[in-house]
Amino acid sequence: MANIFERDNIFEGIQQENVIFKDKRPLDHRFLPEKLLHREDQVTQIARYWVDALNDVTPTNITIYGKTGTGKTATAKFARSQLLEYSADQDVFIKIEYIRCTDYTTEYQVLAQLCKKLGRDVPHRGWTKAEVVNTFRDIFRTNAFGKKLILIVILDEIDILLNKDGDGILYTLTRTDNVSILSISNFLDFKGLIKSRVTSSLNDKEIVFPPYNASQLTDILNERAKLAFNEGVVESDVIPLCSAMAAKEEGDARFALDLLKTSGFIAGEEASETIKSEHVKMAKDRIEHDKFVDVVKTLPTQQQRVLEAVLNLTNENEEITSGKLYDAYKEVSKKDAVTYRRIFDFINELEMLGIISTNTISRGRGKGRTNIIKLQCDEDLLESSLYDPTI
Repeated sequence: MANIFERDNIFEGIQQENVIFKDKRPLDHRFLPEKLLHREDQVTQIARYWVDALNDVTPTNITIYGKTGTGKTATAKFARSQLLEYSADQDVFIKIEYIRCTDYTTEYQVLAQLCKKLGRDVPHRGWTKAEVVNTFRDIFRTNAFGKKLILIVILDEIDILLNKDGDGILYTLTRTDNVSILSISNFLDFKGLIKSRVTSSLNDKEIVFPPYNASQLTDILNERAKLAFNEGVVESDVIPLCSAMAAKEEGDARFALDLLKTSGFIAGEEASETIKSEHVKMAKDRIEHDKFVDVVKTLPTQQQRVLEAVLNLTNENEEITSGKLYDAYKEVSKKDAVTYRRIFDFINELEMLGIISTNTISRGRGKGRTNIIKLQCDEDLLESSLYDPTI
């Protein structure tokens, strides 16, 4: 490889070396394609509910469920673009606003953002709840267009907002004239976070998104690959391999797209003229590594301390019982330790993430039963994730 510092500008050389990608954007899960493969039925269902807006009638509320990577957000955004395009020539005033509830996690924040999108300036803090609610509702009483405003609010990952702030946002929106809600959740049981009076006024229609199978993922990746890569760079076995791997991950299209994109990056790093199956296998390892690091680094401090204690005992070749773990955890935590009972909650949560495992064994007659805890991840990777600030 030529010395990059012999060039006038480092970016010139990197751009010239990039024979793999034509446009990386189609491999981003947020990219909205012109046609949404294998979600035609779901788009049509949403459209049948939203068509009422074209007749100046507020549509029914909708909730869509499905695991991560099943196309929920893309489908909602696709239906939004279709309705806005079609209604532009109609004598109606329709607004469809998308709110990602990982960014706006309280009722106040959501309403303030909606007001901003609808042309009312509301500070993100400082007002009372009543002030922001009244300002939001006033938009529907007076608007510059002299027409009845119908607002459809898409609340993506609504379970995060409900879990943090309760169901106040649904109470307010369902009791505001001319507002329709489309909620998106990864969890079928998220309505357990909603009080019965709000569930009654929500009165929503439900749409469930099944996981993609390998054949459907192959279709999706083939379409995206045509847009993303230069001709002839993707070897024939690459997309079927990405699709098969993603199908095993519960039909996650995001994972499939990430695999294909990362495979392209790795091929580029190796100055390969094509993406090969070995690049896909390397991409899977890199993605899983990055995902694990992200999970560990974003764990609450107390759970990180439990993991540190498990790691210390593992390095000492100790059989890890609950009692030994709690003693090691207290040593790590110094004077900031939680109760012994709370540790079991942390153990259960870490086990759900697949980082540790627990196995209950019998010590024999009269000696009771004991939980044995083991790491289910690479020790060096866990250590670097916990201690290395550069990762």
